[in-house]
Amino acid sequence: MSWLTSLKARLPQDRFIRNIGWMGVGEVGIRLSRLVATVLLARLLSPEAYGLAAIVLMTTEFVRVFTRNGIGDKLVQADAGEVAELCQTAWCLNWLIGLGLFLVQFAGSFLVGRFYADTTLVLPIILVGGTYLIYPLAMVQTALVRRENRLKIFSLTNLAQVVADNVLTAVLALMGFGMWAIVLPKLLVAPVWVWMMLHYEPWRPRLEFTLDRWQRILGFGSRILGVELLNTFRENVDYLLIGRLIGLKALGVYYFAFNAGLGLSLSVINALGVSLYSDLCDIRSDPTRLKLRFDENILTITRVIVPLVALQASLAPLYVPIVFGQKWVEAGAVPILILICLSALSRPFANAASMLFRSVGLPQVDLNWNLAFTVVLTLAVVFSARWGSLGVAVAVAVVHLGLQPIYLLMGRRLLHRQQARAAAG
Repeated sequence: MSWLTSLKARLPQDRFIRNIGWMGVGEVGIRLSRLVATVLLARLLSPEAYGLAAIVLMTTEFVRVFTRNGIGDKLVQADAGEVAELCQTAWCLNWLIGLGLFLVQFAGSFLVGRFYADTTLVLPIILVGGTYLIYPLAMVQTALVRRENRLKIFSLTNLAQVVADNVLTAVLALMGFGMWAIVLPKLLVAPVWVWMMLHYEPWRPRLEFTLDRWQRILGFGSRILGVELLNTFRENVDYLLIGRLIGLKALGVYYFAFNAGLGLSLSVINALGVSLYSDLCDIRSDPTRLKLRFDENILTITRVIVPLVALQASLAPLYVPIVFGQKWVEAGAVPILILICLSALSRPFANAASMLFRSVGLPQVDLNWNLAFTVVLTLAVVFSARWGSLGVAVAVAVVHLGLQPIYLLMGRRLLHRQQARAAAG
């Protein structure tokens, strides 16, 4: 029986595969729309414009990471008896955080413009920060959808938002908006997510402000926020150093290669992570079932990600000049793209370990691992920057492929210990 036949046989009873299926449907539509936008941007925008857009989005991501603060993850993981009270507190906390982040990004925009000696960066950074005043309307609803494993709704909402983003990007690029074609849609499509989540999830907040049990939410969420801060720093430290030490043109080439090479894989990895976390939280109190489910899901992840990455990396020399244009080949983007693409081989397994530690209430372990990994990666990027963008790409690939499998082994050891304790008790 082939692996595809095996997946089909398991589909009716395996919720993880069904969730991956729905997330996959969304990702297909997202990738098709993103492909059109990426091709147009690659042909219409200069590397310098790409570099400016990369700085705006990088700056925003460093602030936006505080919205991935673990509040929603706690609602997914919480016991049924406390969810109602936690939701009201979470709603209030999300608004406090959203307002604070908008003010931080407003002030930070001027610092970024001064750091890069380019005041044109100020306005787009401020405008994208407006999303922090929109998303709190639906953050609790999003967490409840994930908690109830209604990932069909989550996927379709994500599809609608990202397709709208990509269509707007393509239209604005054709109209000659330059870097604004990448930046402006981030603000304009935020209401799409809010509207769909409010439509599909009936929960509504009470008309009162409360922070009851906030320690329980933030005690769990603070560790996850720490992990997300480290993830965001890792995902942007190469951009930051290339833009500062090598130049905007080199950053534009690297940014293009990263998105063209890792965009598809990261979309799949994120989809797998969302599905896996909801799946593991359901059975976190049963060590035997948890180990069995984790092993099954790791096997499914392997069957999805390895062929995808191998195919994309091997075909890069063929499709880059045809799809994106010869100028990116001449700029040296192809070997960078291949290396970044290969680094995706280990990412979903480290992400699976993260979801496992969070689901069993051990976010501190996840935080400690990510702190160590971030230090190593940052040092590698700083050291390799002397050899240009290609040197940075080599360092990124080597560190990911060399260290992330260790984290998966740590997760498996945890499962073995839990199962042994359960058998002894």
